[in-house]
Amino acid sequence: MPAAKRSRLTRIAVVAPAAALVLGTLAIANPALADTPSGTAANAAKDLAGSHPDWATPEADAGAVPNGTPGTARVYLAGKDPQGLAAYAQAVSTKGSPVYGQFLSTDQAKARFGATPEQVKAVTDWLTGAGLKVDSVTNHYVQVSGDTGALAKAFSVQVHNFRTTDGTHKAPTSDAIVPASVANAVLDVTGLNDTVAKSSSNAVSAATAEATADAQAPTAGTDKKQATLPTVATCSADGYDSDVAKGAPQGYEKNDPFAPCSYVPSQLRQAYGVTKSKVTGKGATVAIVDAYGLGTMQQDANTFSLAHGDKPFAPGQYKEVLTPAKWNSQAACGDWSGEEALDVEMVHGLAPDANVVYVGANSCMDADLGDALANIVDNHLADIVSNSWGEITHASDGDLDPAVIAADNQIFELGTAEGIGFTVSAGDCGDNSPAAAASGANCQADTDQAQTQWPSSSPWVTSVGGTALELNNKKGDYADEVSMGDLRSVLSTDGKSWSPMPGKFYFGGGGGVSKDTPQPWYQKDVVPDSIAKTAADGTKSATPLRATPDIAMSGDLVAATLVGYTPTGGAYSEGGYGGTSVSSPEVAGMLADAIQERGGRPIGFANPELYDRANNDSIFNDVDDAPDHGKLGNVVDLGMVGGALKVRLYKIGSDFGLKATEGYDTATGLGSPGKDFLKSFATKN
Repeated sequence: MPAAKRSRLTRIAVVAPAAALVLGTLAIANPALADTPSGTAANAAKDLAGSHPDWATPEADAGAVPNGTPGTARVYLAGKDPQGLAAYAQAVSTKGSPVYGQFLSTDQAKARFGATPEQVKAVTDWLTGAGLKVDSVTNHYVQVSGDTGALAKAFSVQVHNFRTTDGTHKAPTSDAIVPASVANAVLDVTGLNDTVAKSSSNAVSAATAEATADAQAPTAGTDKKQATLPTVATCSADGYDSDVAKGAPQGYEKNDPFAPCSYVPSQLRQAYGVTKSKVTGKGATVAIVDAYGLGTMQQDANTFSLAHGDKPFAPGQYKEVLTPAKWNSQAACGDWSGEEALDVEMVHGLAPDANVVYVGANSCMDADLGDALANIVDNHLADIVSNSWGEITHASDGDLDPAVIAADNQIFELGTAEGIGFTVSAGDCGDNSPAAAASGANCQADTDQAQTQWPSSSPWVTSVGGTALELNNKKGDYADEVSMGDLRSVLSTDGKSWSPMPGKFYFGGGGGVSKDTPQPWYQKDVVPDSIAKTAADGTKSATPLRATPDIAMSGDLVAATLVGYTPTGGAYSEGGYGGTSVSSPEVAGMLADAIQERGGRPIGFANPELYDRANNDSIFNDVDDAPDHGKLGNVVDLGMVGGALKVRLYKIGSDFGLKATEGYDTATGLGSPGKDFLKSFATKN
């Protein structure tokens, strides 16, 4: 996918760590609860903090929006016991709790924590009383439309136009206010401003990334008459650094190797102990959420599996949930076909007998992705949900809407209560700083600070970082790992040198410490204060914050992963992909294997289980970027392109602003699954 594009102009409300829930000896700070009352009757109107964006200043005011201007809004429902939901989600996931592992059915969760008919009626009466039309009602929100005057009346605001760097946009001149009669029923609202809210894929193909990098800094290829390197694409086929790049000038070390040939699932299973464990994910179900849907997905996955010695999907093993008639915003969202193929083939590759459900959102917009997640939770479509997409929280043109954060966390909490876990890719731009984005191949250009991605930084998901995996041989025996982070240099036209040296940052796993989210309970005593009290942008905190990622797996673009699919209007082909988009479905597949290992019992939210296993070198490979890991330079020979030889030099283990070190770190979290990772789930819990 191309580098992320996004126009977001709403301000986030940073919640103080004091908004904490205590359950016996368990405590978790939950940002969504700060403005969310319990199910008891409200005594006062509620201010929806952050619904007035900070870019909507008096200096930028361009005048009132006419009352007759059409508008829409989505009012998220709080449910009848939001604090009880968060407490139960924590307790059901934590060993030692009286309700540990006692997951609720969807009906039980809805009855216990969902919005009541009385709450829904109160909200719809309030909105229609202001002159708005109710377009739809779900378990999670009420969607309304009408004119701007009616919206302004309902939320006690004035709506004006404001001049921004992204054009003129409308927004309320103050925070929206919910009347006392429905204050206990409303979680938050979106739609009062008209800016775009979308996520982007965290996958990129080697070809796309190279094209992006060349566009940023065009360079000539090497004339084939002067080249001593192979003029056909060449890679190390028998393991990492198995083939020396003869004819290449010296780079980071003497005799830099060719980059490894793109890995296939059987090698990944061997490297991470799946083959030895003899589990296949049988009995578990993994859902995948992306945007739209590829019409040939099952056929392509079967073709890919058979081509590389694996089983195709059995009848009924793969299902899709798609609503093509409702697809929208394709021009803004781009093509997600490669992302979908990558996710499906990685889950099937790591857990060949697990059921897979692909749930295609109607677009990459936050509301549509949220609907896809809600569909999975409301109908318990899976045990694990892989999400290979995300977005930065803070941008030069505004910040992530706090209503999106609150609504997402509510879905994640409900899923946790039901025994559903979520893996989320941590991003492909290192610390997501402007400096990283200046040369990164899959970054958001509008970032204004070092930061984490959302929803990777939610305390209710398993944030997945990336590594560069080194294999001993073609079979896939594990050799080593470093952080997913690449520096890129280009071979000179005379073939005698690399430029620049050292190379520019090109691609790297996401991570860091979120200044917006307090430290969740499971990270206590594992993530040191030296990490947890300093946010990604350097902001110091008196109390610990949420650190990401939680775990990591292979995802580097140099040590790439092979993917095959049929693009619209094209023919089936295969190519190397990288990104934490690779890593998230890999971890989801590993968790499916772990479910089988523990006799079919759901794991649910995996983080408490993962952190209970911290600092065990047989359960986790403690990834670090120390200089004793062998050769880090890799020559990528792409062969003849446009009449010239295209050759690049990369240095792995070079993430931007993040570094893998001994113990927990913000490049690879706890590490990658070690030889006894799956075995550790077989013991009685």
